[in-house]
Amino acid sequence: MNIHSVASVTPIRSAEGPKTDKREAILRAAIDVFAERGFFNAQVADVARAAGVAAGTVYLYFQGKDDLLVSIFERTMRTWIAEARTCLAPVTDPIAQLREVARGHLDRMGRDRSLAVVFQVELRQSTKFMERFSSTLLREYLGIIRGIIAAGQASGVFRKELNATLAAKLFFGGLDEMATNWILSRRKYALAGAADAIVDIFVSGVSTFAKAPVDKAAAGKPAADRKRRVHK
Repeated sequence: MNIHSVASVTPIRSAEGPKTDKREAILRAAIDVFAERGFFNAQVADVARAAGVAAGTVYLYFQGKDDLLVSIFERTMRTWIAEARTCLAPVTDPIAQLREVARGHLDRMGRDRSLAVVFQVELRQSTKFMERFSSTLLREYLGIIRGIIAAGQASGVFRKELNATLAAKLFFGGLDEMATNWILSRRKYALAGAADAIVDIFVSGVSTFAKAPVDKAAAGKPAADRKRRVHK
């Protein structure tokens, strides 16, 4: 299935008003156009047409197509980071905080399919873009998750021997994969509904618990020998 068949451009009939409104209208049009046609296939003229402005008007606000993609990412990530910090402020339990992050992340993606396509597909078409994004706001977003895990380790909720940075990337990876699966799926379902399951599975792996004893004598033996040992 072609990913761009799942999104459709929603023309913005009027971009009149303050400069900030026109800039936002152009960004919104860019999201829809990039999702429908693909970033590399889309033209600035396509974005202008969807925004209801002249092609030259786009260049009053953005340097070009690359700048549009970067601006979409930066604006969206800053919004997500601000919303995450606001939601987490009154919550103290680390597991509840992870639920807030998961629900918020998937809910934002689920509310805007075109934006999800741009984030999950179009942004990843270029190593140049990915390198830039990974070293800036995405790192800050991952830092929020890492902070939750580190706090949970300090309070004894999560295992202290875990690498908090690695755990944060694994948690984000679960959310990321669910978002990608959602935009590729032919089924209609609420993406945010997967949030609790992701947290439950993740927490089961990082929670404090008694480790199963390891039979060191059998560990180095071939599988057949270990099987005979078990059934004695």
